Amino acid sequence: MKKGLQFLVIVFSFFLIGCSTGRFANYITSDRDKLRDGEEEFRFVSYNIPNLHYIEDDLNFTRQNPWRLPTEYEIRDALTSIKQMGGKVARMYVLSVRKSGESKNIIRHVLAPGVFNEEAFKTLDEVLQIANETGIRVIIPFVDNWWWVGGPKEYADFRGKKKEEFWTDPQLISDFKETIRFLVNRKNTFTGVLYKEDKAILGWETGNEIVAPHSWTNNIAAFIKSLDKRHLVIYGTNIRILSDEALNDTCLDVLTTHHYGQTDQSIWEILKNKELTRGKKPYYVGEFGLAPMPLIKKIVDTVIASNITGIMIWSLRFHNNDGGFYMHAENTGSGPYRWPGFASGKMYDEKNIINFMREKAFEIDGKKMPPIEKPEPPELFDIKNVYAISWRGSTGAYAYKIERKEESTDNWKIIADSISDADKYYSALFIDSTAELRKNYYYRIRAFNSAGISEYSNIAGPVRVNFNAIIDELEDSSKFFMKGGSLEFLTYQDIYKAKEDHNRLKGKDNAYIIYKIPYNIDSIKVQIFFTGDLCPIEMFASYSLPSTTDTISSFQLLTPKMETFPPYKNHYGFYTPAIYTCEEFPENSRFLKILFKGEAQLSRVEIIYNKINILSK
Repeated sequence: MKKGLQFLVIVFSFFLIGCSTGRFANYITSDRDKLRDGEEEFRFVSYNIPNLHYIEDDLNFTRQNPWRLPTEYEIRDALTSIKQMGGKVARMYVLSVRKSGESKNIIRHVLAPGVFNEEAFKTLDEVLQIANETGIRVIIPFVDNWWWVGGPKEYADFRGKKKEEFWTDPQLISDFKETIRFLVNRKNTFTGVLYKEDKAILGWETGNEIVAPHSWTNNIAAFIKSLDKRHLVIYGTNIRILSDEALNDTCLDVLTTHHYGQTDQSIWEILKNKELTRGKKPYYVGEFGLAPMPLIKKIVDTVIASNITGIMIWSLRFHNNDGGFYMHAENTGSGPYRWPGFASGKMYDEKNIINFMREKAFEIDGKKMPPIEKPEPPELFDIKNVYAISWRGSTGAYAYKIERKEESTDNWKIIADSISDADKYYSALFIDSTAELRKNYYYRIRAFNSAGISEYSNIAGPVRVNFNAIIDELEDSSKFFMKGGSLEFLTYQDIYKAKEDHNRLKGKDNAYIIYKIPYNIDSIKVQIFFTGDLCPIEMFASYSLPSTTDTISSFQLLTPKMETFPPYKNHYGFYTPAIYTCEEFPENSRFLKILFKGEAQLSRVEIIYNKINILSK
């Protein structure tokens, strides 16, 4: 190789290496009561993304463990959403800690004192790699004050001590410092950059909503600074009015508070904190939300007008790698925010709040909000049958157009003009109820939003239609032939216990529903949540309805198989999901009856009929 060409190759290689380490020119620094990115003031309106590095909402019906690590696609969707909304920062949740007596199948970051799960930390590596690529800074809190993912109690349990000792016991403090040391000194397996040298990290937060003596906070903050001279140390407190100790602690660079509840009181507290920090330290609102639009507007406008550094709403959830979005309903009835906002979030004014937050993300920098971007093409999954069609969604897409063609033609037809991937959670996104038996079809889709429509997805198919089906998601009674007794359709009631299933039918003892099927039943599958005792339903089939008002006598009792999926021990109080299946019926059965023998909640009913031999033409 000639020397000149060799020199160019070396220079280009260094350029690529430099690009791979990030697009940030500066660490974020503090300057009295301001944050700075170089010489520019750094202010932000953005979101908490609790699932960014560790998912707590993997709530597929049969999955017993809700914890898992996000995929590269999911992390990128989350941070790209922040970027498209004008945000500069994302705050993740804390490092998880192994709980005493829990299943080892639950993935955690900290397994024992000084023992760490490499797989979990590689996912955090990927978060930082993508943060550098998308230009979004991240805030990393070390430990939770609460019990959700493990914290002081779990560190204490490792040593047979009490939770309260976490704040004062030298051994427990040393154990926690080992976690901090491991993370701050870690080398990213994707970029090769040490965490303490990664400009994508805005700062280290001592914890999430910590309630601790200040001696502990000062000790931990000083230790972080001894390891990392570049990144900011953020005070992760649960107090709403900042203390003199925090204001005067030279080891704390940035102060932050969380505010929920009565809005006028929150605004008074926020303004008080701004006054306390004036000329001393940067201050931002680390969490707020779970409130109607007018109250959210009032708080955000106060933050911007008062020259407070920033504010972050709770919380953003992103696309699921298996289709749709992750969900996490809050006790207030508010759901999570999903970019760009959807009709299914109308109950908590999702779309208006999302649009408002985006406008304010630019306003805080004195900029006009730009148009949104046209979405990239979605990825259509392999389709096993026409009653279960799903895809990997496009960041910023509001809805999708679905097209179909028969195998023997080139004529594509739109069969669904505007299908959202935010209406169904943890199940198939679309059912093609117009597909004809014995035909083979191909499918493709496009994403769209107000900016335009994407290119086409990949093509899936051919998909042969080997049966007809009635799929009842139990949104209403439109698919019932008859019903009786105490029945109630549920949406947000007990939503988290029912794994975010927004359409369920609650029945009490002796209530029933009856389906009429056009042809003989081949098989059934019924998903149910047990809210108490197991086996609270019975199923019957008949070739005709009885002429009498007694709707039981002419039905024959079925003997379905039942499989339960008891959830792992958790703090959410999940109901036990179960699936009933049956493939043997009385001759010519065209009516199916489901009878409640106690209280339970039906989640989904699938009835297959007209099934043909898969090899028939």
